[in-house]
Amino acid sequence: MKLLPAATAIVLIILAAPVAAHEFWIEADDYTIAPGDQLSASLMVGQDFHGSSYAYIPVNFHRFDLAIGGEDPHPVPGRIGDRPALQTEIEADGLVTIIHVTRDYELTWDTWREFTDFVEHKAGAGVLEAHAQQGYPQEDVREVYTRYGKALVAVGEGAGDDRAFGLPTEIVARENPYTGDLTDGLDVRLYYDEEPRADARIEVFSKSGPDDTRLETVRTDAEGRATIPVEAGRTYLLNAVVFRQPSEELDLAFDPMWETLWASLTFAVPAD
Repeated sequence: MKLLPAATAIVLIILAAPVAAHEFWIEADDYTIAPGDQLSASLMVGQDFHGSSYAYIPVNFHRFDLAIGGEDPHPVPGRIGDRPALQTEIEADGLVTIIHVTRDYELTWDTWREFTDFVEHKAGAGVLEAHAQQGYPQEDVREVYTRYGKALVAVGEGAGDDRAFGLPTEIVARENPYTGDLTDGLDVRLYYDEEPRADARIEVFSKSGPDDTRLETVRTDAEGRATIPVEAGRTYLLNAVVFRQPSEELDLAFDPMWETLWASLTFAVPAD
């Protein structure tokens, strides 16, 4: 299933690029479960769609919710230290969206080269020019970042739709990966400040096992839409990063020069 509209640009990238940037994502133990089964999912940080899982620690997140079917989201139940961070039974049949918003994290880059490599790798158009115009130094570049992760899991038949949940930035699946016709790919839409984000790059990580990981990129159109090339039997992580001047709403002793907002979406395409 690889046929795509001509308007969607796709680039295949070698995963060994030496860039100091780590993705965040939600990884379910199983993306298709039966009603009454336990839904288990890990909070992951790493590179190339491989990484380490983090425990359920409420001080480390602003939001951790489940939306089942068309219902309103409700908080994930958990105990401090749970690993995987999400462990709960799901009785209802339908599509489940897991939503996680981390706390704000602070980072000081060791070198200017590492920062510029990161900006280039994450398609931060205009960031380096703006950095110079602001009169910022090239030493001790300070950044604050927040992650906005979502994952889609099918319970039973998995019917239902993903939707926007009011995150500052998020990726919304415009088709259901478990019930839709994906012969021409999976349509998604990228949002920033609840508006479609045009001409932005989405990284598309996929894997069928620990030794089979790929990365492609697509760009959104003028309406924030893109089509993701998918194959049966693979799990997908979509990632997109916003660079901006730090929000005045941040309550930090740290004085950042840049703020980055990371959107991710994970799902699986069932094997034929």
